[in-house]
Amino acid sequence: MSDRPILETVALNAGYGELEILHDVSMSVPAGGFVTVIGPNGAGKSTLLKAIYGLAERSGGSIRLSVGDGERELTGLRPHELTRLGLNYVPQLQNVFPSMSVQENLELGAVTAPTRLAERLEAIFDTFPVLSSRRRQRAGTLSGGERQMLALARALMPEPRLLLLDEPSAALAPAVVDQLFERLVAINHSGIAILMVEQNARRSLALSDYCYVLELGRNRYEGPAAKLLDDPKVLELYLGGPGVRPRAVPPPRPRPASPPR
Repeated sequence: MSDRPILETVALNAGYGELEILHDVSMSVPAGGFVTVIGPNGAGKSTLLKAIYGLAERSGGSIRLSVGDGERELTGLRPHELTRLGLNYVPQLQNVFPSMSVQENLELGAVTAPTRLAERLEAIFDTFPVLSSRRRQRAGTLSGGERQMLALARALMPEPRLLLLDEPSAALAPAVVDQLFERLVAINHSGIAILMVEQNARRSLALSDYCYVLELGRNRYEGPAAKLLDDPKVLELYLGGPGVRPRAVPPPRPRPASPPR
């Protein structure tokens, strides 16, 4: 994991029309890092991801992405332009096209980078075997967990450097959540950075390198995820008390210099 951030927001203000949700939010994601954002309902977590991906209006501050040897200001760019720069987003809801097949959903995810389509499809099916057996099945007939896997797989089709994930485990059964988080760990270990908003705060902190806590649209706490898991104040305010520490994350595999092709 590089010390150079792949993504950085500085004093970001954003919202919808005249309603400002985020107030001077600053955060960064290291290249190859895994960063989680937690906080109570209404804290602005999802708005943060939408602002980064051009789906919420920025009214102040900056959003910068590492590109080549420099940085690119993202303000004003459309989602498809951001995808071409190596940034992709998986929303919590309505994240697949239900009338299209699994393979058609995946192919649609590659429209901004159409080369080597067959090769990338097979790589995705190797990573998500359940999708391979359902490649001709309509996405709307999949289970909730399978739809979430499809949404994640489609976001990987353009071979991003950074994924934005909004509540990926929402409404999933515990066993499916385990499978999903295992996939996220593997994706991150391949070299793809992740910025995730997640309701399952304990489990997400156990996966992450670093964490930001938002409250009322502002930075409240930040620090290494393992440290926040042991912080009594964070435990009390945001994690429901001391409770049981999440089971350990699988040890990292050596990361290649770049994501596998």
